[in-house]
Amino acid sequence: MSGYFLFRFCIILLLSQAVFAAPISYEAERAKLVDIIKQHVHGTSAYLNKEKLNPLVMEAMATVPRHEFVPESVRRHSYKNRPLPIGHGQTISQPYIVAIMTDILNIESGDRVLEIGTGSGYQAAILAQLTDTVYTIEIIEPLGRKANELFDRLNYSNIKRKVGDGYYGWEEYAPFDAIIVTAAASHIPPPLIKQLKPNGRMIIPVGGRFLTQQLVLVTVDDTGQAKTRQILPVQFVPLTGEH
Repeated sequence: MSGYFLFRFCIILLLSQAVFAAPISYEAERAKLVDIIKQHVHGTSAYLNKEKLNPLVMEAMATVPRHEFVPESVRRHSYKNRPLPIGHGQTISQPYIVAIMTDILNIESGDRVLEIGTGSGYQAAILAQLTDTVYTIEIIEPLGRKANELFDRLNYSNIKRKVGDGYYGWEEYAPFDAIIVTAAASHIPPPLIKQLKPNGRMIIPVGGRFLTQQLVLVTVDDTGQAKTRQILPVQFVPLTGEH
C-alpha cells in the first residue's frame, strides 16, 4: 500500500507543477534573441561593413511580439533565430535577416516604406516601429487576410495593406523612400525601381530557388540611375505572380 500512495503522491505533485508552472516569458525570450542577433551581426561584419545594427532596429526587434505572427503549432519556436512555416508554402523570415534588411534600408521617421510580401506581417510590424506609414502587399489572399486581422488586433494602424501582385508595386502611393522585398526574384523588378524616390533604397533577394541568392541593395541617385551592391548570400522562397 505504501508504494501505491507514493505513486499517487508523485502523480499529484507532477500535475500540480504543471498547473502552477510559470508561463513562458516572451519578453525574456525576445531579449535572448536580440543577443543572438548581435552575435550573428558581429560574425558577418565583413559582409555588412558594420559591427552592430542601428539601436532603433534592435529596439524594434525586442518589442514586436514575434510569437503573435507564427502559427500555434510552431509557437514554441517563435524566438529561435530561424525561419518558420506559416502555411501556403511560405515562411516567416529568420529574425537576423529581418534585422539586417531593416537596418540596411536606414529608415527614418516620416519615410514612406513599401513591403512586397506581407506574409505573416512580422516584417511590416518591425518597419511600423520605425516610421509613420508602411505599405505592404501580399499576393496570397488567405495570408493577406490573416495578417490584416492581426494588424487590427495588435493596433498597427500605421500599416496600409492590400492583396495583389507586388511585382508592380503600389503606384497610388509612390514614390517611396524605401522598398523591401521579402521573397527572391530572378531579377530586380523595373516597376519597383521606378517607384523609388531620388536617393531611395531597396533591399531585395535576387536569384533562383535552387541557385545561390544574393541580398542586393539598390539605390537610386538624383538623376534616377540605379546602382546595386551585393550584401550577402541568402535563401528565400521565390517571388510569385504573373511576371
